[in-house]
Amino acid sequence: MSNPFETIDQRLSSIENLLLEYVCKPKEEEKSENLTVKEAAELLKVSEQSVHNYIKRGFISAKKLGRILLIKRADVEAALTEVKSLKYKRS
Repeated sequence: MSNPFETIDQRLSSIENLLLEYVCKPKEEEKSENLTVKEAAELLKVSEQSVHNYIKRGFISAKKLGRILLIKRADVEAALTEVKSLKYKRS
């Protein structure tokens, strides 16, 4: 018969490991609803000029707040599939 203290010790060490993983895991930043052009460029992994071009062409919609262009995160994510499919579309 196994020692009950060994079983308890094993279970406690596994719980401790899980807690350490949870605490040490980098916390994801809260995703804001609106993105700036710079943030959208980082998300899409393109230049800021490309984002401006996407806005001009109508691939991504943006609102102007003073001098800042704000882009909804949902619009950027929706535009990802559209931009990929438009890339191969012949005109």
